[in-house]
Amino acid sequence: MRRVERIYDYVLDDTKQLTATAIEQGAGPTTKSVAAALEIVRPNVSKALNDLVRSGKLQKLAGRPVRYLPAKFLVQPDAIIRKTADPVTAMPAQPTQVTNTFSVSKTDFFDKMIGANGSLKNQVEQAKAAMLYPPKGLNTLIVGPTGSGKTFFANGMYQFSQIHHIIDKNQPLITFNCADYAHNPELLMSHLFGYTKGSFTGANEDKDGLIQEANGGMLFLDEVHRLPPEGQEMIFYFMDHGTYSRLGETAKTHHADVRLVCATTENPESSLLATFVRRIPILIQLPTFNTRPANERLSLLRALFSLEANRIHKQIRLSEDVVKALLGSVTYGNVGQLKSNIQLVCAKGFLKNMQSQDEIVITSEDLPDNIKMGIAALASDRDELGEVTKLLEPYMTVAPEEATALVKEDAYELPYNLYEIIGSKGAILKSEGLDQEHINNFITTDINIHLKSFYKKSDLDAPEDDKLADIVDNDIINFTKQVQLKVQDMLGYTFKQNFVYAVSLHISSFVKRVQSGKVIRSISDDLKEMVADYPQELDAAGLIKKDLEDHYQVPIPQSEVYYITILLASLKSDQVAGKVGVVVAAHGSSTASSMVEVVAKLLSPDNIAAYDMPVEMSPKVAYGGIVKKVRQVDQGNGVLLLVDMGSLSTFSQQLFDETGIEVKTVDMVTTAMILEAVRKTEMIDNDLAAIYQELKEFGGYSKVNAETLPNAEMFTQHSKEPLANLPKGIIAICSTGEGTAVKIKQMLDKKLAQRLDDDITVIPISVVNMNQTIFNLSQKYQIIATTGIVKPNLNVPYISLEKLLQGDGEDFFDQVIDGLDTKDIQKSSPSLTKELCEEYMRDHFMYINPHKLIDVLWSYTDTVSGELAVSFTNTFRIGLILHVAGAIERALLRDPISVDDHELATVTKSPYYHSIQTANQLLQSKLQLSLNDAETYYIEQLFDTQTEKYAS
Repeated sequence: MRRVERIYDYVLDDTKQLTATAIEQGAGPTTKSVAAALEIVRPNVSKALNDLVRSGKLQKLAGRPVRYLPAKFLVQPDAIIRKTADPVTAMPAQPTQVTNTFSVSKTDFFDKMIGANGSLKNQVEQAKAAMLYPPKGLNTLIVGPTGSGKTFFANGMYQFSQIHHIIDKNQPLITFNCADYAHNPELLMSHLFGYTKGSFTGANEDKDGLIQEANGGMLFLDEVHRLPPEGQEMIFYFMDHGTYSRLGETAKTHHADVRLVCATTENPESSLLATFVRRIPILIQLPTFNTRPANERLSLLRALFSLEANRIHKQIRLSEDVVKALLGSVTYGNVGQLKSNIQLVCAKGFLKNMQSQDEIVITSEDLPDNIKMGIAALASDRDELGEVTKLLEPYMTVAPEEATALVKEDAYELPYNLYEIIGSKGAILKSEGLDQEHINNFITTDINIHLKSFYKKSDLDAPEDDKLADIVDNDIINFTKQVQLKVQDMLGYTFKQNFVYAVSLHISSFVKRVQSGKVIRSISDDLKEMVADYPQELDAAGLIKKDLEDHYQVPIPQSEVYYITILLASLKSDQVAGKVGVVVAAHGSSTASSMVEVVAKLLSPDNIAAYDMPVEMSPKVAYGGIVKKVRQVDQGNGVLLLVDMGSLSTFSQQLFDETGIEVKTVDMVTTAMILEAVRKTEMIDNDLAAIYQELKEFGGYSKVNAETLPNAEMFTQHSKEPLANLPKGIIAICSTGEGTAVKIKQMLDKKLAQRLDDDITVIPISVVNMNQTIFNLSQKYQIIATTGIVKPNLNVPYISLEKLLQGDGEDFFDQVIDGLDTKDIQKSSPSLTKELCEEYMRDHFMYINPHKLIDVLWSYTDTVSGELAVSFTNTFRIGLILHVAGAIERALLRDPISVDDHELATVTKSPYYHSIQTANQLLQSKLQLSLNDAETYYIEQLFDTQTEKYAS
């Protein structure tokens, strides 16, 4: 019998003879009594009891200690501890003071949300309209950053619908997070739509999906951008027709009446199919925590404390500085982050005040350093500090009775009572003879582990320092933090967190120039004049120069002092006016937005935009989208366009002609280049031409630390190895250079963006004139690896397309980039399967159905093999299948590939021509689709290139 079942059975047995009078007098099982009776540790018992409450089998009774009864017991309503909710929007806000009580009327749920008459007024009206619109409401997309309350808002829409009898009270709200199965699209689809017996391995019976479960109610799809394109297509077909098919079926015979609410943290235009977004008429944008008015943020903070007071059954009193620190500590996770910080503070306060019967007092002395820094962050904005201070008293007191809740727990609700765990562990440690100081140390560590592990799963773990450490060595980060304290003392000014990011990146970029032999930077007269306006910052920059020389034992040129001066002045300035704008445009469904997201988390810029360009997007559409982005970010000083391919650099003049905005384009964009661009635009001397010139020479950031920094000789001589100064490149090869190779590039670009590698470019090329192309590239790049349909004659690691698709690619490129041996990966060779090719096509082709096409393509390769009387290697077969799949997609899109007329004239003379034409006839008979001579030419090139290799 499972533990939870044992505990449930015990509660049933223990309460059989209980009377109402006995319950009123305090009878009933508690966590402690259940743990003792069943000899199970208390935290495990507490978790199981709370799970049983959530599932509706048990109910909690108020009081100390908490008692548990079967759900069927009838007790006074006031005695029940209701499930607490995330009050992102549940507590009424007052215009000039923080509210003391909080209750939600059944008839005006939305009206009582914090911000309903302020920052959420339009959103509430949109939600009501979406639910009330006849006959079946309007599908809705909620957009907002992590922790902003999207799940809670969806719960509010559901409850509003029930109160107004739009959805029957017995009909469910079904919640599904698409991110849970993002790496297994088939499993994701089977959960949503159901499946038939035999549709995949393990499908032993027919099963309904969540859409059917939600029939008559509401389906909430969280992280909907993680739904694969085919899933989005099936959803929008369901939106249009109300019918769907289960996995394994062809006919759409199932019907369901479902109100659909979706949520995403991403930009819908770049992360969702346009056809999907068009079918969702209501888009609700939730604000970030820091953009909401001061009174709303204080109401949210108070409401979150009230939840903790309910759990602890004690009053919580906190000083004005604690309130300010908590408000200022919210940097990336919005209300979700505030909630986690409050839980950490309350847990430590509970530990410190365990002996107190009635009250927990929290002062700034009790705060962890990262939260305490919130005071300085809030103080850096005087207007904001003034608004908050006007609403505060010296102490805020929150009583347990202040909060009730009428919706389910949110995604950031702890699945256990942390305070019971603290109390239990404290009692155990005390019984073992530990003094209070040691008990506090032990339990504080436990608190941090519990909260960090939970919030890591909820995407609320602080990313900034970890991300920065991926780019810059920790030695530089630690040095910068020490310097910050000295500079703040000199200037009498407290910098924000961006000091560490900006100065660390600046020092790292300088070190990279040292490595490349490019130390001295020219100083213009304008720069010298500007520096003269900042004498204090110039003195501070001199201090940083001295500390750098002492720490790294290298001389620092005077030119660097001027640049550091401008950097300090920029960081001290509240807002740099008229910044140069930055637009990042890259091929792939999320390549640009992924890189920009990383930069946004580190530097929080307001002058950058991403533009993702799926492979099938035409240049005309791409140009139109870039025009919009350029206009969006322009602040009057021009725009930097950072692109992944040189062909996009031709847009600069067109953009100027159409918009009148000066645009400079830099190609081969990396995440590090975007960081450097944004960092430079934040400087008060930011100038488009100067930033453009420096970016063209940017060599990335250095991971070198004090022990490995080059010595002073680096300042007087250049590297003896020219290759070390070249950017690194990985070559991806396919027959055309525009099909499979571009898709490999997208795959690797995403990987490189995640790793934050700053100087590696993936270059797709064609097998046509491959050797000459590689020679030309070797003059511009240090080629570190190759991949694709053929192995070139280069003395660098190579991974075949076959092994790349089998999942070895990630480890291979990790080891190549980290300079490790790749031989073990090269040896592995699992067998080729149709499923492997089908999976790749599903990930990288938008307009073909891999499942229906794979048998035809397999027959195509068998036909050519039979005609030529040879058997193909797995690598060649994969390359041929994927190339033909790309040719079919191009034919469907009427997007023909081009070949030089002279080359095209040779197509019928190839020894492979007739064999390929025989296979092409198979496509004609099976698909009623013809491949033109240009496509045949490139298929011939596959054979020409692989003359000695394609036969096994």
